[in-house]
Amino acid sequence: MRTKKLGWTEMNFTVVGFGSWAMGGGGWKFSWGPQNDQESIAAIHRAIDLGVNWIDTAPVYGLGHSEEIVGKAVRGMSSRPLIATKCGLVWDEKGNITNCLKKESVRREVEASLKRLGIETIDLYQIHWPIPDEDIEEAWAEMARLVEEGKVRYIGVSNFSAAQMRRIEKIHPIASLQPPYSMLRRGIEGDILPYCAEKNIGVIAYSPMQKGLLTGAITRERIAQLPPDDHRRNDPQFQEPELSINLEFVEKLKPIAEKYGKTVAQLAIAWVLRRPEVTSAIVGVRRPAQIEETAPAADFELSSADLESIEELLRERERKVSTLSGR
Repeated sequence: MRTKKLGWTEMNFTVVGFGSWAMGGGGWKFSWGPQNDQESIAAIHRAIDLGVNWIDTAPVYGLGHSEEIVGKAVRGMSSRPLIATKCGLVWDEKGNITNCLKKESVRREVEASLKRLGIETIDLYQIHWPIPDEDIEEAWAEMARLVEEGKVRYIGVSNFSAAQMRRIEKIHPIASLQPPYSMLRRGIEGDILPYCAEKNIGVIAYSPMQKGLLTGAITRERIAQLPPDDHRRNDPQFQEPELSINLEFVEKLKPIAEKYGKTVAQLAIAWVLRRPEVTSAIVGVRRPAQIEETAPAADFELSSADLESIEELLRERERKVSTLSGR
């Protein structure tokens, strides 16, 4: 699979990365519902077989469970995939999640992640959310110390603004930014992507398929059957009146994808990868069949004419959404 250098670092990431959010299983605030652990491990192994060379996880996914599953999947491998995880979200014995960027918490979190993952060094360690904003410098300085100690190789951020990145870059270089980016969520195109290009910061985009909406597999019936603890039940894009507009938009994408012999999911990933600033797109995976579908998007390039057709469909969708909200 095609790889790209992650910003200024010495790491090369496959342009499709493995997302393990849903592998945390059910029973926590941002769950995707119940998940079979053996299927998760099989999916990770299948991804590696297909050439995917890096996995993104986080302690909060399943309150430690996703990291444990990733650790089990890579244990004993002679050449394990690169592993990216995060800090900044902690939980209590009742599963209540809070944001914390104090240096003592960062250190406790990295030690816990190393133990759950069963590795000696984390390849990419990221601040999950810049909350509280006033503590991002404290957390970043502690992460820089973790690099010096060899506990992590590189450090990056997730969900940061360009202004927040400017504040911390004076302390230690930023290896990467992990932002949300999809056809339905394009906020980073304004100032964030240009800033990352200027500073040679790698961009690893999450939710390129917008939590499944941009796969062609989501229907009203499927949404109605989502597990009670699937967080998408509370997502406005999965609810009316916006849902109808989104489903109509996806239907109009299908002919473009079919022209290439591709799926809408592959089209959505390729669209994200069209930007030269984007190093890799993180695809969420629960079963081997899912990564078998999404991995081929690594070598799918859209023509300029089809990119313009998609832009027109997006403008049409935005007009309809704006009408709904009275903008």
